[in-house]
Amino acid sequence: MEPRERAAFVSAYTKVLTSAWSSDRYAAWLTSAPSAALAEKGLEVQAGATVTIIRETVGDPDLETQVRMWESGKTSGQYLLLVPSTPQIATLELSEADLEAVSGGDSYCCSCSPCCSCT
Repeated sequence: MEPRERAAFVSAYTKVLTSAWSSDRYAAWLTSAPSAALAEKGLEVQAGATVTIIRETVGDPDLETQVRMWESGKTSGQYLLLVPSTPQIATLELSEADLEAVSGGDSYCCSCSPCCSCT
């Protein structure tokens, strides 16, 4: 997939995900008439193709896998789209370095600022 085409796919796919997660009506439409629901968000499928929406996934979501699956649908006529029932949120713990970066304990001095008191 060319970079511009990939960017368009990712943008439309993101719209599909956020709509499915925020609207029960859209999620139901996506299940009952996937081609029409996807077209509304910018994902066109070829005439006569089938679209399977996969709501339950195993493991971590992988955008690159989804891009390849969508591209494969263009040649096979069988599109697969991963739309988990709930948003997949990373629950990784922050490292010590991450915590230090956000803790506010760092010194900052900008002597070009009139309110700077460190000079």
